[in-house]
Amino acid sequence: MLDTLEAPTRLDLGTVDAAVDRAASALTKAQRPDGHWVFELEADCTIPAEYVLLRHYLGEPDDLELEAKIGRYLRRIQSAKHDGWSLFHDGAFDVSASVKAYFALKMIGDPVDAPHMVRAREAILKAGGAEAVNVFTRIQLALFAAGPWSEVPTMPPELILLPRWFPIHLSRMSYWARTVVVPLLVLCALRPCARNPRGIKVDELYSGQKPRRLSQAEDPKWLWTTGFNALDRVLKAGDGLWPKGLRKKAIDTCVSWVVERLNGEDGLGAIYPAMANSVMMFDLLGYPEDHPHRAIARKSVENLLVIHEDEAYCQPCVSPVWDTALASHAMMEAGGEANVARAQAGLDWLKPLQVLDVEGDWVDQRPGVRPGGWAFQYNNAHYPDLDDTAVVVMAMDRAKVADRMPIERGLEWTVGLQSKNGGWGAFDADNTADYLNNLPFADHGALLDPPTADVSARCVSMLAQLGEPLDSPRMAAAIDYLRREQEPEGSWFGRWGVNYIYGTWSVLCALNAAGLPPEDPTVAKAVAWLKSIQNPDGGWGEDCDSYALDRKGHTPAPSTASQTAWALLGLMAAGEADAPEVERGVAWLAANQGADGLWGQEHYTGGGFPRVFYLRYHGYPKYFPLWAMARYRNLKRSNDRRVSVGM
Repeated sequence: MLDTLEAPTRLDLGTVDAAVDRAASALTKAQRPDGHWVFELEADCTIPAEYVLLRHYLGEPDDLELEAKIGRYLRRIQSAKHDGWSLFHDGAFDVSASVKAYFALKMIGDPVDAPHMVRAREAILKAGGAEAVNVFTRIQLALFAAGPWSEVPTMPPELILLPRWFPIHLSRMSYWARTVVVPLLVLCALRPCARNPRGIKVDELYSGQKPRRLSQAEDPKWLWTTGFNALDRVLKAGDGLWPKGLRKKAIDTCVSWVVERLNGEDGLGAIYPAMANSVMMFDLLGYPEDHPHRAIARKSVENLLVIHEDEAYCQPCVSPVWDTALASHAMMEAGGEANVARAQAGLDWLKPLQVLDVEGDWVDQRPGVRPGGWAFQYNNAHYPDLDDTAVVVMAMDRAKVADRMPIERGLEWTVGLQSKNGGWGAFDADNTADYLNNLPFADHGALLDPPTADVSARCVSMLAQLGEPLDSPRMAAAIDYLRREQEPEGSWFGRWGVNYIYGTWSVLCALNAAGLPPEDPTVAKAVAWLKSIQNPDGGWGEDCDSYALDRKGHTPAPSTASQTAWALLGLMAAGEADAPEVERGVAWLAANQGADGLWGQEHYTGGGFPRVFYLRYHGYPKYFPLWAMARYRNLKRSNDRRVSVGM
């Protein structure tokens, strides 16, 4: 992608037609025979590094070809600027990611005196050494006896036996925290040591200095932090004093909890850290390799590998429902019999994936609500999410599917999970126990799943598209929530996409669908902000550093295809199809389309955990630009400039 290319000042609709046709043709070729789309989902170096370490923890037979490919991947993404590894493309040095990548490369066989290893080691030591890493990296080191367990916050497995009213309870944590933590409780209690047949450690990464560690949690409270640190000291002092019967009951309960949610070959929580922890837990408890629980947990990890001719890496999870739903929207926007048929094939594939018979963890907060959501992955029945559900329902409604049952059940489940403040979280209702982010264990600052503007906007878009009146109590509460969440300059925070561009696109679509006019002050302020941050080349871009704790807002970055598309879709939802900024943005997309009909994009524009974990959705530059260009063409040829659908 040519980030600095100046876009033409005038745009011919014939050029847009040709670009839309090429992009739709390319997206059609990417569709699987059964109708779904799924694209690679790339995180940072930590997941492939942990995969290498997992194999050596278990003492599995060498796969030298696979290790060599992962090694080439890790070396390629090592930064030439700071000699370590970043959390996203062209990002700043991250000591935890760098320690894991270094450890994995050493495990693979890279000599410690190789130039890239020397540079990485010096950068790590300059940043405080292995002492400065985050909690999850300290646990990884401790599992290999490459770091002390004393530096790991104590989380006794008895936590799972506590009553729900207790302030520290699993039900108060996010779904991803629960699935990662439960098997980890067993590991941290029994403190196993990796088989590590090559005997690799990383003593050379320790600086000998007192660690300087920073929490990534927003607005930590001194009183809670002090109290939880004191509790940690008490738990460490009492370690080993737990009654054996109680400890056994707690571990057995953890195992039962995991087994209930094992999720077949899609894995616990359908996310890598939980899946890997479950494998190590089963191994620690003596489950043989061919035991059904351990075997299927191990297979779930293997399913995340992406193996190319020269390189390989491990994905954090897969995104077929999300990719299929969004690609279907783009193909419907592109229009034409063939494209609409491709979208319909995607919706046909999605229909049986709706969770109608499993009451997941969300039922703890909303007993009595019937299941009806979709998950992000192929299967994750205990953890459907509101974002996917809203996007799928809107696509089905737009396609005028004959069977309305999936739409009605999706709507019912969504409204049942609205939080008390009017918004929606991704997986749970009212997951807002902010004090838990002060736990020593929660230095990543992402233990919770509170309502966010982007997910709430998607739910509002769905409700509005299905005919919910603006003055209904639940819609009024949601709109009020979105108004309160608007930043002073006019944008909205984007929890699951980078960042303020993503959030603002999401909310502008929702406000338009709900019936707020362009002259509404909330809308007008957002439109002015989006126009003000357009890059000189006509596109839009935003750096992942916009998630910094200082919350200074949008951080400029080179234009990307996905962020440009979001900005355009947001502006057009606000009635700005004729604005010169929109024309220049569409021209930028047309000028930067590749010969294959698609757009390149190395920059990360997906969110995992702000400040800790980011995602590169390989599908984003494939369907979002198509969507934006097709909508522009459709609106320009219409007598009405209003977007009539939810997104």
